[in-house]
Amino acid sequence: MIRSMIARRVAGCARLAIPLWVAAVGLAAQVSVASAEDVIRFGAPLPITGPLAPEAIKQQQGYDLWAEQANKSGGISVGNKKYKVEIVYVDYQSNTPRAVQATEQMITQDNINFLFGAFGSGAAKAASTISEKYKVPTIAAAASSTQVYDQGYKYLFGTFTPNETLTTPLTGIIKAKVPSVKKIAILARNDLFPLAIAQEMEKSAKTNGIEVVYFEKYAIGTLDHSAALSEIKALAPQWIFITGYINDLLLVRKQMVDQEIKEDVLTMIAGPAYQDFIEGAGQSAENITSASWWHPAEQYDGKDIFGTTANFVKLFKAKYNSEPDYGQASAALCGALFQMAIEKAGTLDRDKVRDELAKLDVVTFFGPVKFGPNGQINSLDPPVFQIQDAKPVVLFPQAIKQGELKVGVN
Repeated sequence: MIRSMIARRVAGCARLAIPLWVAAVGLAAQVSVASAEDVIRFGAPLPITGPLAPEAIKQQQGYDLWAEQANKSGGISVGNKKYKVEIVYVDYQSNTPRAVQATEQMITQDNINFLFGAFGSGAAKAASTISEKYKVPTIAAAASSTQVYDQGYKYLFGTFTPNETLTTPLTGIIKAKVPSVKKIAILARNDLFPLAIAQEMEKSAKTNGIEVVYFEKYAIGTLDHSAALSEIKALAPQWIFITGYINDLLLVRKQMVDQEIKEDVLTMIAGPAYQDFIEGAGQSAENITSASWWHPAEQYDGKDIFGTTANFVKLFKAKYNSEPDYGQASAALCGALFQMAIEKAGTLDRDKVRDELAKLDVVTFFGPVKFGPNGQINSLDPPVFQIQDAKPVVLFPQAIKQGELKVGVN
């Protein structure tokens, strides 16, 4: 039963420190230290178990850091009153239909006020039908595909720019710096975001005169990519572009090494943005290119609870002893945006908070935030980067550029 999948509820700093693996085994719901009228409850459906668990951990870290900071400052101001933040986590076990069920449960049974979207474009789109039905403002921290936002919904917002904002600058860099690239092979996880960004890469390559010699999908949960990789190797493309999530891409990279596949450029999205991928791939991560929606090298002076990018990075390092990536930052941003919208509205009325989200035009630690008419953010230039010496080095945009592209993958 979905009811049994409530991972935990957060209300105050002490509860934020409960380890995720305890939550994953089904910790019973905890009673808030504040009375119900003193709490704002945010629902967060996440794939805490299953193959997408590494991504869920990151989102949970971002949400928890924001909740901790909000509660340390006394809570969210609503008129002349302060409300504590409480987060209800539900594990949908990396299964999209369960994400839909979990979302409805949180709205109809757990009495949440507002929602964070499910992880990834596919689950976020599916679950948004429920939040729209009940008119619950929802901010998706990890959904970039335009198909999520083309439904005419009023209550869904997203902090990731469209997929082409990653592939277009990436292709421009490769075209300018690696003239040897004439052919590209694309292998994509058959899931909404990974497939959509692969399709954007196909468009971008063709627009720039690069021949797409291979474009295939692999099923979710695929454990052997050797046949697809053998086909790619035989075609000898200078650029290989592979999409998926951390566990997918670590497996593909290992099998590429086993087959001794050589290419001038290897791009993987979205795994290399995460330290887990870099550590898991080891030396084979070197020179892999990628793109994401945020990087800690950015320097924004925000009006949100975190303030500067540097302060957000500092707080994250102090709590988790690691540098934040775009997934964690986006999740924290979602909380910060809700906080600003609620405080501007001066009420917990969902329609009024929704209207304030729609009107936001503000600089945050994550960058400038403004939502388009469809609810998707349209105000950022996502960074392109390359793994060099076990660290992501920003190649674009110019304002935060850290190095030059290196050709060839180990």
